[in-house]
Amino acid sequence: MNTTKDFEGVYSLGKNGIAYIKNKETGDVIEVPKHLHKSALHRDIVRVTITDEKKQEGEITEIISRAQSGFVGIIQKKGEHYIVTPDNFKIPEILVPNTYADNPKVGEKVFITIAEYEPRLIGKVEKHLGEPDSNDAYMRGIALEQGFDYSFPKEVEDEADELEKRGITENERTNRRDMRDVLTFTIDPADAKDFDDALSFQKRENGNYEIGIHIADVAHYVQPGSALDREAQKRTTSVYLVDRTIPMLPEVLSNGLCSLNQNEEKLAFSTVFEIEPTTGNVVNEWFGRTIINSNKRYTYEEAQDILDAKSGLYAEELLEFNRLAKIYEEKRNQAGALNFETHEVKFILDEEGSPISVKVKERIDTNKLIEEFMLLANSKVAEYMEDADFFIYRVHDKPEIDRMEKLQEFLKLLNYHTKLVDGIIPVKDLQNIIKEAEGKPEYDTLQTVIVRSMQKAIYTTNNIGHFGLAFKYYSHFTSPIRRYPDVLAHRLLFHKLQNTNSEYDQEWFEKMCDHSSNQEQRAVTAERNSIKLKQVEYMKKQNPEQIFDGIVTGAGKFGVFVAEEESRSEGMIRLFDLGDDMWEYREQSGVIIGKKTKKTFKIGDRIQLKIKNINLEKRLIDYVLVVGGVSQAAPPRKPRKNRKKSQRQHTKQRDNN
Repeated sequence: MNTTKDFEGVYSLGKNGIAYIKNKETGDVIEVPKHLHKSALHRDIVRVTITDEKKQEGEITEIISRAQSGFVGIIQKKGEHYIVTPDNFKIPEILVPNTYADNPKVGEKVFITIAEYEPRLIGKVEKHLGEPDSNDAYMRGIALEQGFDYSFPKEVEDEADELEKRGITENERTNRRDMRDVLTFTIDPADAKDFDDALSFQKRENGNYEIGIHIADVAHYVQPGSALDREAQKRTTSVYLVDRTIPMLPEVLSNGLCSLNQNEEKLAFSTVFEIEPTTGNVVNEWFGRTIINSNKRYTYEEAQDILDAKSGLYAEELLEFNRLAKIYEEKRNQAGALNFETHEVKFILDEEGSPISVKVKERIDTNKLIEEFMLLANSKVAEYMEDADFFIYRVHDKPEIDRMEKLQEFLKLLNYHTKLVDGIIPVKDLQNIIKEAEGKPEYDTLQTVIVRSMQKAIYTTNNIGHFGLAFKYYSHFTSPIRRYPDVLAHRLLFHKLQNTNSEYDQEWFEKMCDHSSNQEQRAVTAERNSIKLKQVEYMKKQNPEQIFDGIVTGAGKFGVFVAEEESRSEGMIRLFDLGDDMWEYREQSGVIIGKKTKKTFKIGDRIQLKIKNINLEKRLIDYVLVVGGVSQAAPPRKPRKNRKKSQRQHTKQRDNN
């Protein structure tokens, strides 16, 4: 145990009222008894002082930052006041005085903010979400808890409406490079409604290609100091839940005026490259504002069909784009980039938002084609801005040594043996492991663990390069409809092209980078929570007697973590539901083994399972192992007086995963 008496950490509340705080510097975990929690809530950042090193106990001395400012739950009447029981079972009951209740309907789901933390939680109703079991209430609640609202202030909507009415003026047409007659198209998902980017293609007389990467000129419409800009600063990102999008900008802009729709004149900020066809080398570049007109809106699948058939509308151009994209991908691989092919699930929903089927999204060549040309634009813009006073970079630091050591241990469990060079597993080794694992049961889990062992990519004005992409210069420039840092990148690039100064200094931009990075993580959390909800909801609708194929994704002292193969719905099979044996978890090998049968369970094992229990509110699934068509579920166990310690250990295990 490290002798440091106090440290910062994430407050993680166990079911028994004991909190666990992990020191991110040392990895030490200490317990905080209930009476020493102060007003900390689950996932808050706190400062803790160690009071007993032998027992590894401490007390919270400061709340550094709150994980959430509001919570979703069901409101009930209690005496003269109301109470809200949060959906998150780790958050205690919240008292709502009549003055803060906003005439609620008892039993409805509400979103409340915390007005007072001590001596007890007091909340204020901010939003009425409706019937507690409705899809809309769940989804709105998921977004609101992460700080994202569906509605825009009236002044923001009014400003957007005025811009839409004005449209494109003649002055805006004449003061831009006119590329309306150049072949241009977009390639996006079938259900996309906003189109940030388009590609153009033409051959030059010298045999080279002139390729344009055209990005919606959001910065032209969203001016500094405007109501639209203030709202975009607050949100910084669009949020993509399973059944809806919460846009950063009002729809009249995001889906209309700014969107690069087919057969419509649009204002763009473009990167235009002269490219040598054989090598893909950029021999000349141009950056500036343009006016374009997209000839065709492709879905990924439509464009892929043309690539596969080698014929169809603009087949020659698409095939050349695809060939160049493969050249760029190979160059990145050679430079040390890490490419992941993770499988994402997509739910097919009925009219009420209930999942009726699920499919795994496939990454096809057209996905990669678009990605490579967006990477090209992002990296070239960042390189061009190297000598500017400052710029917005998207950086990805090298992995930390302790994470690499843990990854090395994990890979060894799967019989992938690696070495550390300067504290890092060589990228080439990781590339080979990912390639070797392709098609194997552990493939998805392996990639997930590798990703989690890396640092998070963030926004900053201080460039340190992008480790994962193997770029010395990298920014986000290509999605200003849905990302505010891209809008800022557009503004700074325009200032350099015009030899003018920004309205704000570097300190302001750095603060916006921090805020944008934090908002991005909140958006990711909301998106993951919406997926988890639909996975649990989907499995709840299945026949309880149905046998599913599953894959072991992890193991611990209390059971194995498994994912149902079709929907990737994760849950746990507890030790006593693995069959009639004495099961032991061996941490060094990451394996659970039966003392009598010597049967083992490890990451990547294919198994069969049944649903044992589903809790939709807590979004938890308990599975049970099936062998030869027979469930291994243990009979209900009688409560024992001395089970308190094991329950406490179980809680600690679940909270630390």
